[in-house]
Amino acid sequence: MTDNLRGKSAIVGVGHAGFGAAHGFSAYDIMAQSAHAALNDAGLKLSDVDGLFCTMMEDSMPVLMAAEYLGIQPRYIDGTMTGGSSFVNYLTSATMALEAGLCDVALICYGSNQRTASGRLVTASKLPPYEGLYSPRYPISGYALAAARHMYEYGTTRENLADVAVAARAWASHNPEAFMRDPLTREDVLSSRMVGDPLTKLDCCLVTDGGGAVVLVRADRAKNFPNAPVYVLGSAAESSHRQISQMKDFTVTAARESGKRAFAMAGVTPADIDVVELYDAFTINTILFLEDLGFCKKGEGGAFVSDGRIAPGGALAVNTNGGGLSCVHPGMYGIFTIIEAARQIRGDAPGMQLDGVELAVAHGNGGVLSSQVTAILGGASTV
Repeated sequence: MTDNLRGKSAIVGVGHAGFGAAHGFSAYDIMAQSAHAALNDAGLKLSDVDGLFCTMMEDSMPVLMAAEYLGIQPRYIDGTMTGGSSFVNYLTSATMALEAGLCDVALICYGSNQRTASGRLVTASKLPPYEGLYSPRYPISGYALAAARHMYEYGTTRENLADVAVAARAWASHNPEAFMRDPLTREDVLSSRMVGDPLTKLDCCLVTDGGGAVVLVRADRAKNFPNAPVYVLGSAAESSHRQISQMKDFTVTAARESGKRAFAMAGVTPADIDVVELYDAFTINTILFLEDLGFCKKGEGGAFVSDGRIAPGGALAVNTNGGGLSCVHPGMYGIFTIIEAARQIRGDAPGMQLDGVELAVAHGNGGVLSSQVTAILGGASTV
């Protein structure tokens, strides 16, 4: 995303559907419900959409299927699949398409019935060729490797990991939309079933149904819609590998590069950010991304997330909806980082709404720490 695209697009509608267990609905049903919710939020109709950005977990041509299911014929489409980071990545391609005049209303959407369709964690990906022979519990085994290495290199503890889950649940307890809202303690996490040493069941994301959608327009039109616009100030992507065995350093993700470029594009620093929405598929993710995005130094993430620092009332608001660990995680979570960041900036978050939010990070992760995409979103005062 080049500097001349800073603030050139704005989110004018967000919506979601099917959180938790959406019995009787297909993934495309949930996607469509989310799209309608976002368009209603923006005061628009499906017939207004001429740019469509979508990927799904179970289809080889999801954006074509999505357009057909929605009954539209968009003049610009993008179905690039980079895992859960795809939707944050679409902020860049949607902004470019809008600015180039290739479309006027861009819809980013997703849906999944992963929980009710299968009732267990499944993946649409084939096992990576170098690793499949060892029958890993994909993708948990990869993230467990990263967690174990971080513990070895920097003295990070299982208690530090557990504090990430506890903080996420504390945020979720205020969010009526969150799937898990019951109290959670550090001991609960530590004593839960081990699924991939050192990660327990409660170090892992939820398996839910759900879908989300975001509507963007050019910035010069953004004030003509019902809600306060949320501007895309910066966005950058970086990919480092596909298989975890090819990751050069398990403790350093490509978020270091995507974050650096996104912050430079936006013209802000981590110290300026009011809320941080991260793709927390596993507790180690939050620690790695806070380090690599510059909120703390490398190796200090474990201490940084402890003692309620990222929980409600802490020094840094992280995953204010409860994240993938406690709010929702329907196979891919990235779009929900955008939705919660936008809601916090608009001032209408369903859970704990923070005062004076003007700048937010939405960060997406795909594969096994493979694809990292960082977006900086801002309110009217930031443009």
